[in-house]
Amino acid sequence: MRRVLPVLLLLHASAPLANGTAGVRPHASAPSASGAVSVRTHASSPAAPSHASAPAAADARPPDAEAATTPETRDMLLRRLVARVALAQVRKQDAAWHPDQRDCAGLIRFAFRSAYKQVAPDRLSTPLWRDGRGHPSDFADAEVLLQHSFQLLGRDDATRESLRTGDVLAFRQEQDAGPIFHLMLVVRPEDRAHAPARVVYHPGEKGAAVRTGVLHHLATEAPLEWRPVPQNASFLGFFRFKEWMS
Repeated sequence: MRRVLPVLLLLHASAPLANGTAGVRPHASAPSASGAVSVRTHASSPAAPSHASAPAAADARPPDAEAATTPETRDMLLRRLVARVALAQVRKQDAAWHPDQRDCAGLIRFAFRSAYKQVAPDRLSTPLWRDGRGHPSDFADAEVLLQHSFQLLGRDDATRESLRTGDVLAFRQEQDAGPIFHLMLVVRPEDRAHAPARVVYHPGEKGAAVRTGVLHHLATEAPLEWRPVPQNASFLGFFRFKEWMS
């Protein structure tokens, strides 16, 4: 059975991201950047208010795949496109993103695969992810993504400040039926002085909208169980796709 756990919207979602880079296991509730909590509809799960419009994607022009002649260039283009795809889902979810895979892990899989399809299609000759036994797979839920395809960077404030687009925040919320994992995708401008880092995520509920908010507000104003800080036992840490670790 698909468990649905509503997520509270992070505020300031309308702030634009210009000139920068921009399961299926369902997930538990997320925080409000204002610190306010609306009526709870599930144990420890605040309901989500209506969300603001999505920020503009970093670069309206498609990346030049032919320019990706070096690992550094390819990495930059992949991150930029991951941001564009993820933010586009806030405005309107792409029909190519299968409805049965629309949750937090599904958003990450869709954004990464879309980016590789445009920048490095040859990489998709084998699946991007690993399954629970470590074998190549087109599908992995949130827990398996963390175990086999992403690497822990850390849990402290310094790590949070070093995050790049495409990195992931991970939470594990304990429920009576078992642990629930939730992932949020980081979108950070290449020019960090231009705009704050954001998170983009799907709450897991069937038909729910993809949401976005400011990372700093998440860390300072959200309910404690949703703050990406060392004091939060539910926060697993910041993770990076293993192929992007170099």
